[in-house]
Amino acid sequence: MKINDSGSIKKPATATTASSSGAAKGADKAAAAGVASDSVKLSSQGQALAAGASTAVFDAKKVEEIKAAIANGSFQVDASKIADGLIDSVKDFIPQRRK
Repeated sequence: MKINDSGSIKKPATATTASSSGAAKGADKAAAAGVASDSVKLSSQGQALAAGASTAVFDAKKVEEIKAAIANGSFQVDASKIADGLIDSVKDFIPQRRK
């Protein structure tokens, strides 16, 4: 809260999530009230994450199978697969040379 010179108390604006049309209305209200406002535009991927879109990141059944294999000692690590994956990951970070 902020106390003005006149002695009245001014409550701070609260942040809310809104759709793009709701955000525009909020910006209009903030402008009318003399409060500075910022706007944010999310990418389609960001919008999907914000909306809680369920994209399967992992296979829960496979995770349980691997856990069981580790627990009973039958899990085998394929070192060449891990090395190949690491090399591919590093290649993404190394800038390509121009010829």
